[in-house]
Amino acid sequence: MNPIFANQGTTIFEHMSGLARAHGAVNLGQGFPDFGWPQDVVARAAEALTSGSNQYPPMRGIPELRAAVAAHYRAHHGLELDADWVTVTSGATEALSSSLFGLISPGDEVALIQPLYDAYLPLVVRAGGVPRLVRLAPPDWRITAGALAEAFTPRTRLVLFNNPHNPTGRLFDQEELAALAEACVRHDALALTDEVWEHMFFKGRRFTPLAAMPGMAERTVKVGSAGKIFSMTGWKVGWIVAPPAIGEVIARAHQFVTFTTPPNLQEAVAYGLAKEADYFDGMRTTFAAAREDLCARLAEAGYKVLPSEGTYFVTVDLVASGIPMTDAEFCDRAVAECGVAAIPVSAFYAEQPVTNVIRLCFAKKAETRAAGVAALAEARRRYSPGR
Repeated sequence: MNPIFANQGTTIFEHMSGLARAHGAVNLGQGFPDFGWPQDVVARAAEALTSGSNQYPPMRGIPELRAAVAAHYRAHHGLELDADWVTVTSGATEALSSSLFGLISPGDEVALIQPLYDAYLPLVVRAGGVPRLVRLAPPDWRITAGALAEAFTPRTRLVLFNNPHNPTGRLFDQEELAALAEACVRHDALALTDEVWEHMFFKGRRFTPLAAMPGMAERTVKVGSAGKIFSMTGWKVGWIVAPPAIGEVIARAHQFVTFTTPPNLQEAVAYGLAKEADYFDGMRTTFAAAREDLCARLAEAGYKVLPSEGTYFVTVDLVASGIPMTDAEFCDRAVAECGVAAIPVSAFYAEQPVTNVIRLCFAKKAETRAAGVAALAEARRRYSPGR
């Protein structure tokens, strides 16, 4: 068996969600919302399923969706591109997989920023890449030019960059983006940008795609996700946006991974991406209110919430909250003893993990958030010395 996958353990998401099911716990761990999706987009998919074609669509995606993705990024991010830059994939993870398989040769080095999403490392290694890790640490989780200089070498082929960042909730600023762009240009490296949370940002901030930085348009592969944009994570409709010479290579890998994506979902996503800016502003407002509610409840319960500017997630410093436990121990005990599931951030590190931070998902109904924080309050009462 292939040791890369045979030696992989159960993902932390499946582990914690399985414990949540077994103990009947509130699940604030896994990052899927239980509200907030647009019903008109769902209706459009249902209509297309019964009235449209259910046969193979074009391998690179239906023309309507490829054009809609390009138009969406021109309108929202000012990127100069057209439909020839777009390949539709069966979710963002498939987009990342096909991109790595198409662009990495054995021995190429890949810069990765940790904490990192758990799929990145095995996919890089399976593609023959050699990981080079940039370590971020709380409370600010900043990327520095010095850390990038240590990770980039003459053998660096590609950097895999996630912004807004899971699990920390960081929305990296212009100084950090400029440092990363400068490193890519100086080393003639490609950038594979996992920007699936591009519409989920808060606090008056704005999202800037890495492709918009000087020298990056011609060397960036941008990954997007309808599942994240429209809060329907089960749809698994994603895409890559890249200069045609790069995108065509990725499409050749894509044709042997999933080949195509359900045409009715593609049609519905094309419809959704054409929504006016007011829709996306309203969506952010709705989720920002959920985020603020969870943060306020956590603070009232005595938890130290770290700054978070995007994604569905906030993080909590256990030690600063008066809980002298590792994140893994806390999460395993809290789900079994107090009835709430969280995710230990140490699971997102390949080496030198931060062990005092947990991740919580705020994209839940008010009653779910309230029940989850009540259970977390009980956990703090139990696990804080002298309480």
